[in-house]
Amino acid sequence: MIGVIGGGRMGAAIAQIFASDGCDVILVEPDGKTRAAIPARIAAICEARRQDDAASRVATRAAMDDELAGCALVIEAAPEKLELKQAIFERLSALCGPATILATNTSVIPVTDIGARASHPERVVGTHFWNPPYAVRLVEVVQTAATSPETVERTMALMARAGQMPVHVRRDVPGFIGNRLQHALKREAIALVQNGVCDAATVDFVIRNSFGARLGIMGTLEQSDLVGLNLTLDIHKVILSDLDRSTEPQKLLVDLVAAGKTGASAGEGFRTWNDEERAELQGRLDRALLPPRG
Repeated sequence: MIGVIGGGRMGAAIAQIFASDGCDVILVEPDGKTRAAIPARIAAICEARRQDDAASRVATRAAMDDELAGCALVIEAAPEKLELKQAIFERLSALCGPATILATNTSVIPVTDIGARASHPERVVGTHFWNPPYAVRLVEVVQTAATSPETVERTMALMARAGQMPVHVRRDVPGFIGNRLQHALKREAIALVQNGVCDAATVDFVIRNSFGARLGIMGTLEQSDLVGLNLTLDIHKVILSDLDRSTEPQKLLVDLVAAGKTGASAGEGFRTWNDEERAELQGRLDRALLPPRG
């Protein structure tokens, strides 16, 4: 049995992954409206993945209770608020026995901080799924200084069995691997727009149609080895000193959020959006990542 705490976009999708693998899942979501929508959300994901509806294997609950004690793994997928996550782990460590792995789906918060109030730190681990987790199958399994090797091994095995692609993150650094890389790129992208080098649409066009086109085939360090590290070194001698080095969120991003321009759902972010454009982008993503309709 698998437990999931939080029934939002990520929590429901994680529940679907394990339910479709044949596991019984307990999904805890305190908000009644969100909880009521979970079966339909899981059914929609199953349809998108061309799988049988697995919603019947997901039992929803309003609160954590002793039922979670029987879970092999409980994954916290609550909002990115440290105090909330710490309280959940404190409660889970009291409810669950020593055989239950306690995992967090945080994107960037150090796992050590999240599990600081757990009574069994050796069974606390990070399991960072990517959005949407049923299409982007990588999971970063993050160990802390206290995480036991057995916890890591069992977590990696559970993820692989459910059809995900686990990687072992050996040090608990903020953002782990993927988000550190992603947000280093994002920082420079925002800086290019903020400094008037180009507009946001041009940044995205360049990414999609240059190095981004090959990233799914060849990783960054593979590409460096292929072209030669001497070339990479020569390029770094010229460019590194000129790259953005902001240590706080950039003014452009702060100002957009303050103005309510929070992205596609608000109709404007780095660029303006309408419903058709949002649907086109989602469709493009689905076509690239999900099985084609038979």
